[in-house]
Formats: sequence, C-alpha cells, structure tokens
Amino acid sequence: MTALDQRRFLFVTGKGGTGKTTMTATLAVALAERGRRVLIAASEPKERISELFGVAPIGGDISSVATNIFAVKISPEAALREYGEMILRSRTVYNAVFGNKYVKGFFAAVPGLHQWAILGKAWFHSTETDANGRPRFDVVLFDAPATGHGLDMLRVPKVIVDVVPPGILRRDAERAWTMFQNPAESGVVIVALPEEMPASESIELAEAITTELRLPIATVIVNQVIDALFDVRERAELAKPQNLAAGDPADDAVAVARRRAATETVQADALERIGNGIAANLVRIPRQLEYPSDPASIRGLAKILGAALFGARA
Repeated sequence: MTALDQRRFLFVTGKGGTGKTTMTATLAVALAERGRRVLIAASEPKERISELFGVAPIGGDISSVATNIFAVKISPEAALREYGEMILRSRTVYNAVFGNKYVKGFFAAVPGLHQWAILGKAWFHSTETDANGRPRFDVVLFDAPATGHGLDMLRVPKVIVDVVPPGILRRDAERAWTMFQNPAESGVVIVALPEEMPASESIELAEAITTELRLPIATVIVNQVIDALFDVRERAELAKPQNLAAGDPADDAVAVARRRAATETVQADALERIGNGIAANLVRIPRQLEYPSDPASIRGLAKILGAALFGARA
C-alpha cells in the first residue's frame, strides 16, 4: 500500500471527542515537514483549525495557516454555488437558475446533495493544478464529520455512481469515487481513543468502510494513550477486592493505583481489539499533560506522529 505521504486525498474521521480535528492538524504539520503542500478542508460549522494554528478564523477562501499548509472551510451552500458557477460558466445564469425558489426547494429535498457538495469540493481541490500543470496541493486532508455522518458522506458518491443517469454530476462522482477506491491515491484515517466505546465504534466503522464501500484504510491513530505502570499480573492483583480505610495515606495510594490499573486494563483491551479488528497500520499518540490547543502543542504532536508514520527523516 502506498505510503501515507504519497497519497492525494485523506478522509479523516472517528467518533466525536477522539481528537479528530487535532489529529488532522497534526498530520498536516507532519506532512508539511516532509515537503508536502497540504490543504486542510474543514467541514464542521464551527472550525477549530484556526485555533490550532493560531490564525484568524478560516473562511470559504483558501488561506495559508503555516508553512506549506493551507485551509478552507466548506459550507454546502457555498460549495453548491461554486459548483453551479463552474458548470454554467456564468454567475448571471447561475443566479437566474439557482436563485429560483423552486430550484432551491428541489436541492434541499435531494438526499445527500449537500453532503456531496462538501465532499465533492474537498475532492476537487485535490485535482487542481497551477499554471504549469502541476498539482496545486500535494495532499488534501478532509476533516470529515464524526463516524456516523462521516460514513454517510462517504456513501453519497457511490450512490450517485450507482443510480444517477450519465451527466456532469455522475461524471464528477465517478472520478472522485475512483480516486477514493485507489489506495495509491486516497485512504481513510480513523482516529480513536483507547476506550471501550470508541474502540467498538472504530471497528464497526472500519468494517463498513472495507466491506460495504471497499475503500482503503490508510491508518488508525489511537489518541491519548497512557504509559503502562503495571504489568498484567499487577493489574490483576490490584483488581481483587480489598478493604481500604478512607483517609489512610497508604490505602489512599492503593486506591489510586487500583484506578490507574483499571484504566490500563481498559486501554490494553481496547488497543488489542482495534489491532485485531482493523487491518491497518496502528499509531499510538501519548496523552498530553495539557490538551493540545496551540501551534506549539501541534508541532510537538507532529514530531511523534511523523516518527511513527514515516520514521526518522533522512
């Protein structure tokens, strides 16, 4: 399978609260440090990319957020307008057609159209070229919606390819779907936590991606992994019932150790389940003392992620 830093489009998703957007920004920095020109396409109504890079809020126009890293916020309405103008090649004609209230009502009633507008625009940026015919961006990182909505969004181009009659809409969906299926060009990045529910949801997501949609999984990033202080035998011993006296410093220390051991047991089980349940490279990101929320913390995480994905740089 093609190395992650050689792919043109990466779809980043995962259960809500796993740090999906943080890992998207971290991956962008890791790729940019390898000389790749990266575009982050944000799809959530409230974007956090600007906070993570310490820049002004991201809008509908592509803007630079760091060296070799650019970002754009995609809304379905703006994406549909841009798509319509490209097809009709005239803003006047577009306004006449798409400004009609009946046309607007029709678009609002078409299942998946707004999802395709967002995903399709993100994909379109991976096909753009400059004046010399070279790719405008080396890779597009699509900060996709969380698990369920992200999976629904991935289903849309396949549905268009399967049921929509030949035409411009189907043509572009076919081109995008062909790229998404090609592991040399694209892949899904799943972000998880080493906990029971995120692990289960990630495995179910991976199953749907690989069996239903037959799309490649590029990697699985397990975020907020803690170092193990106890081995399996010690965790089992600490899990046994014990009579602890409240307020006794020694017993308080044992209680803390028991809680830590229980957390480690849950984590070990989750990591084993993800490793066995998803046939993809698994990367572990250690838990940080402070929640990553600024450029410095993202750069620090990028060194860890980059080393795990690509090894030491030559």
